[in-house]
Amino acid sequence: MLKLAILGFLHDRPLHGYELRRHLAALTGHVRPISDGTLYPAIKRLEAAGLLVRETEPGTAAAPRHTLHLTEAGRAALLDRLRAPEPLDISDENRWFTVLSFLRHLADPAEQAVVLRRRLAFLGEPASFFYDGDRPVGAEEFADPFRRGMLLIARATTDTELAWLRETLADLEDARQ
Repeated sequence: MLKLAILGFLHDRPLHGYELRRHLAALTGHVRPISDGTLYPAIKRLEAAGLLVRETEPGTAAAPRHTLHLTEAGRAALLDRLRAPEPLDISDENRWFTVLSFLRHLADPAEQAVVLRRRLAFLGEPASFFYDGDRPVGAEEFADPFRRGMLLIARATTDTELAWLRETLADLEDARQ
């Protein structure tokens, strides 16, 4: 998720490390805070892999600033990851939102649609947070108002996402014709 988000933000424009951290925090910080001890080693790994480069610019004070730029290899890696997200990128809501944040970088509506259809198929599978054996337990089966509320909220969120996915897939199909 972090690699995808770094590449995605740098696809938009070159950023200083602190700007990148601010963007990452806005995207995922409420769910998974990104510390400097996580971010900067990830940047170094991406740089070592040739996916981004660091350019030094004069700073506004005495210290120079390092701007991160996506390389062509980094751009290709981002597009490959968007074309074929890992199964967890489709099923985990937080990772899915990261994929969704940058899916616009795939220029081909057909490629975007493939990814959206994978999420649609995932959401179409019966699921619950609670099970009775192998059977998912629905909200209406709980006397506990908190578990019932949790399931009702999840169902409403899923119904909204399903409607959006279907509408967006229809729009992408129209764009191809």
